[in-house]
Amino acid sequence: MIRVVLFLISVALIAAGFAWFADRPGSVAITWLGYRIETSVTLAVVALLVLIAVAILLWSIVRGILRSPEQVSLFFRHRRAMRGYLAVSRGLIAIGAGDLALARKSADEAARLSPGDPLALLLTAQSAQMAGDRAGAERAFRAMTRREETKLLGLRGLYIEAQRRNDPQAARLVAEQAARAAPEIGWAGEAVLDDRCAAADWAGALIALDRMKGALDKASYRRKRAVLLTARALALVETDRDTSLALVLEAVKLAPDLVPAAALAGRRLAEAGDVRKARRMLEGAWTLNPHPDIAEAYAHVRLADSARERLARMQKLADMMPGLEGALAVARAALDARAFATARAALAPYLAAPTGRVATLMAEIEQTEHGDEGRVREWLARAMRAAGDPAWTADGVVSDRWLPVSPSGRLDGYQWKVPLAEIGIRRPALQALEAPRAEPAQPVEEAKPEETAAAPEPPAEPVPESKSEAAERPSAKAAEKTARPKPVEPVIPLVHAPDDPGPDSRLEPDPVPEASPPPDAWERIRQLFR
Repeated sequence: MIRVVLFLISVALIAAGFAWFADRPGSVAITWLGYRIETSVTLAVVALLVLIAVAILLWSIVRGILRSPEQVSLFFRHRRAMRGYLAVSRGLIAIGAGDLALARKSADEAARLSPGDPLALLLTAQSAQMAGDRAGAERAFRAMTRREETKLLGLRGLYIEAQRRNDPQAARLVAEQAARAAPEIGWAGEAVLDDRCAAADWAGALIALDRMKGALDKASYRRKRAVLLTARALALVETDRDTSLALVLEAVKLAPDLVPAAALAGRRLAEAGDVRKARRMLEGAWTLNPHPDIAEAYAHVRLADSARERLARMQKLADMMPGLEGALAVARAALDARAFATARAALAPYLAAPTGRVATLMAEIEQTEHGDEGRVREWLARAMRAAGDPAWTADGVVSDRWLPVSPSGRLDGYQWKVPLAEIGIRRPALQALEAPRAEPAQPVEEAKPEETAAAPEPPAEPVPESKSEAAERPSAKAAEKTARPKPVEPVIPLVHAPDDPGPDSRLEPDPVPEASPPPDAWERIRQLFR
C-alpha cells in the first residue's frame, strides 16, 4: 500500500513539473560557428535528454568492444571450471560405487581441467588410495598441505597413510603438526595423546590433553585427566611420594569412582597419618563403585589394628553397600580373624550359585577350620566350574592389576568386568562339555553333619554310574529318552566381527531343502477338473 501511494505521488510530481514548464513557455537560442539555433525550452530539454541517452549507448558499445577479450576468456574459464566440476562429481560417485577405472579417468580429467582445485586433489588422492597407489595418494595429500584451506585434510591423509605403512614416527610428526595448526581437531589431539601414553610420558600426555580440552566434553575431559594423573602418581610412588599424593588427590576430585585413584589415595593418606581423611575417601569411593582394591585399602588403613578390628571395619564398610564384594571382604577379614561362623554367614547367600572367588574362599575356610581335604577338593572343583568373576579386562586381555592404557593403546581401556561377557558366554571357559544327567547330585551345603563325619573323604566330583547301575534303573533311561535334552552349546560360540566376512560358505554350504518332484502331465490335467 505504501509503495502504491509513493508511486502515485511521484507521478503527480512529474506531471506537475511538466505542467509548470508548459505554463511558462520560453525560448533558447544557441549561436555557434555562424549558426543560430532557436527553439523552445521544452524541446531543448528533450533534445538534451536524447543526446545523453545516445552518448551512454555509444559508450556502452565502445566499452563492450574493449572488454570483449576478457569476456571471452571468462566464458572459456567458466566452461572449463564447469567441466572440471562435473569430472569431480563423476569421480566421487564412481569411488562410492567402486568403479576404479571411471574414478581414475575422472581424476585425471579433473586434474587437467582444474589443477590445484581442492576437490580435484581430494579425488586424485581417493582414487589413488582405491587403486593401492600409496605414493600417488601421498603426493596428493602433500599438495593439499601447501594450501591453507586444505592443509588439515592433507595432514589427515598423510597420518592415515603413515599408519597404513606402519610408520609411527611419521604418524606422530604429522599428528603434532596438525595439533599445532588446529588444537580443536579431535583426531590430531587423540593421536598425540595416544603416542604420549604409549611411551608412558604422562606429563606430556597431560599437556596434550590440555591442548584438546575444547574438543572434549567436560565429563570426558575430567575422566581422562584423572586417569593420567593416577598413572603419573603410580609412576612416582617410589621416588616422590609427596608429588604422587598430590596428583592422586586431584584425580580423586575429578573422578571419585576411579578405583585405582581412590585405593592409592587411601594408602598414601594412611601412610602420611591422616587416617580419618583416608577412611572418608575410601568410604565415598566404595559407595560409588564397590571393589576389592578399595576394601583391601580400607582394611589396612591402620596397620596397628588387630584382625578383629579389621573385621569390624569391614562389616561397617559392607553395610554401606551390601553385595557380593562386601560379603567377600567380610569373609576374608573374618577368616584372618578366625571367625569362621561370621565368614560362613557372610557367604551363605551366594553358595547356591557361587562364583570362582566364593568357592575358592570356602575352600580356604574348610582348610583352615577343619582341614577337611575332601571338602576342600570339592570346593576347588566347584570353583573351576563356577561362573566367572570380574577382572581388569581390555581388548580381550585380562590383567591382575589396573593399567592406564590398554594393549591397543586406548587410554582408560581396562574395565572391571567379567571376561568374555560381551560375547554371551554363560558358563566358565574351562568347563567340560557333558550331557545333562537325569538325577543331578545334591549340593554339598545341604549335607548333614553326621553324614559328613561318616564319610571323611568324599569324592571331589560326582562319579558317573557304571553300565550295571544304569541297567538296574530303566526308568531313568526312559525318562531321558522321553525328555530329550537340548544340545549343549559350545563353550565359546562363533561370533563374527563387524568387518569379518565370516567363514567361507563354500566349505560348508547351507542345507538346501529338496524340492518336491513336479507332477507329471496327466496329474496336472486331473487337477484341472477337481
